[in-house]
Amino acid sequence: MRFVDPKSNIAFKKIFGNENKKEILISFLNAVLLLEGDKAIQEVTILDPYQAPKIKDLKETILDVKAKDGRGVTFIVEMQVEKEDFFHKRVLYYTSKAYVFQIEKGTDYPKLNQVFFIGILNFKMLDTKDYISRHLILDAKTHKQEIKDFEFNFIELKKFNKKVDELESVLDKWIYFFKHTEDLKIVPAELSNVKEIAEAFEIAEQHNWTQKELDIYEYWQIKEVIHKNAMELSMREAVTEAELKGRLEGRIETAKNLLSLGVHVQTIMKATGLDEKTIREGV
Repeated sequence: MRFVDPKSNIAFKKIFGNENKKEILISFLNAVLLLEGDKAIQEVTILDPYQAPKIKDLKETILDVKAKDGRGVTFIVEMQVEKEDFFHKRVLYYTSKAYVFQIEKGTDYPKLNQVFFIGILNFKMLDTKDYISRHLILDAKTHKQEIKDFEFNFIELKKFNKKVDELESVLDKWIYFFKHTEDLKIVPAELSNVKEIAEAFEIAEQHNWTQKELDIYEYWQIKEVIHKNAMELSMREAVTEAELKGRLEGRIETAKNLLSLGVHVQTIMKATGLDEKTIREGV
C-alpha cells in the first residue's frame, strides 16, 4: 500500500472534509475536545471553507475544514505545515471572523454560538512540552471560565514521539495517523481497531485516488517543497549578507582606529583590505 500524506492540504480536505464520511471528522473532533456521552458530537454539517468578506476590500479567508454541529457550534480545523510569522494572530482572525459572521446586523447576540479552533501544526510553536494544548478565556485570579465562546486547541506533531505500541487514546491514534501515514506500508493493527481511522486510511490510500487527483496532489507537494527551499535559501542569503556586513563594519572600525592613531592610509589599506575611499568615507 502507498498512502498520501494527510498533512498535505489536498489530502487533509479529502479525508476530513468528506461529505460522505463525516464520521471521520466527528471522531477526530470528539477525540480532540474530549467529548463523550451526551456531550459528544453526533452530527455535523460541513460548511464552505471560504469565508467571503461582507465589505469589499476586507480580507477573505480560506480555511481547511469548517463545520457546524446540531447545537450551532462552529469548528475550524486547520493543518499548518510551515511555521510562519504571526500565525497566532491569523488564528484569532479566523476564529473571530467565524464568530461574527454567525449573525447579521440587528440580530440578537444570544444567537452567537461557540467557535472551536483546532490547529494541527507540523512545527513547535509553544513553550509547553505537551503535544496538545488548550487555550481558554479565564479569570486571571480565579481561573474560572465564564466566557466560553472561544477555545483554541493546538496539536504540535514535532512533540509527539509515541511509538505505535504506546498509543493510549483515540486522540493519540489520530495524531500518529497525521505524523506517520505517509511512511507506512500497511495499516497498524493498533489503529485499524478504530473504525473512523480505518476509513481515513482507506481514503488516504493512493489506489483509491483518480489520476487527476494524484496529479493535483503531487503538484501541490512539489510546490510546497519549492516554497520551503526558497524560504530556506532566502534565510541563508540573509544570514550571509549580515555576516559580510558585520565583517565589513569591523574592518571599517579598525581602519578608523588606525587612522586616528596617525597610521598611514596605505598601511591601513594593506592591513584591512579596504580601498582608500572606503577608509576615508567610512570614517
